[in-house]
Amino acid sequence: MLLNDSAPVMRKNTYGSSLPSAITSGSDPYLSKQLHEKMRQPLWYPMRVAYDKSDRVLKIHDYLDQKGIENFLPMKIVHEREDFNVMSRLVPAIPGLIFIHDTRVAITALKRQPAFSAMRYWTDAVAPEDAEDRILTVPDRQMENFIRTVTANTDKVNYLEYNADFFSKPGQAVRITDGEFAGCTGIIRRIKKRRCVVVEVCGICAVAITFVPSDWLELL
Repeated sequence: MLLNDSAPVMRKNTYGSSLPSAITSGSDPYLSKQLHEKMRQPLWYPMRVAYDKSDRVLKIHDYLDQKGIENFLPMKIVHEREDFNVMSRLVPAIPGLIFIHDTRVAITALKRQPAFSAMRYWTDAVAPEDAEDRILTVPDRQMENFIRTVTANTDKVNYLEYNADFFSKPGQAVRITDGEFAGCTGIIRRIKKRRCVVVEVCGICAVAITFVPSDWLELL
């Protein structure tokens, strides 16, 4: 398992470009009452931006901010050499991925606007084919934990390559009690012989905090 700042953890997914409109808009009268209600609740939706070249997802992020729609775009620091200087800048950490906190009905309406037409719902490829709802959402606590982790110190967080066998192995859950990442929770895993605290988001992405003192870890 290798650390790689440029590679996201990704489960094999389809991105909802061909989902029936009734599933995304809630207009089908035959949908269950539970799903109708879910579509009208503000939830965290991971969205894939098709054919992204970083600037597109950044523009969507800006448009969402202008409209006052809560969203989160994971960013990382990259260091680039220009002539004899090393320049640091923030760039999207996971190509084409942005999280939006709103109702599915509102997001579906938003996707019909030209500025947001490249957005696709992230669907779960491991869900049964006949499942009523395959669109992924991220629980609030998990999303809050992820945001807290990746914004605490972007230089000390590494995005991980996906390995299904590696991430399916059980690990000890912990809470960090001190330092920059105090309050963050994750799973202890060994990466390149180093003990790290790994924070995952619904099989979509994961990051590793590369060094946390043992006395700062509370077992859960």
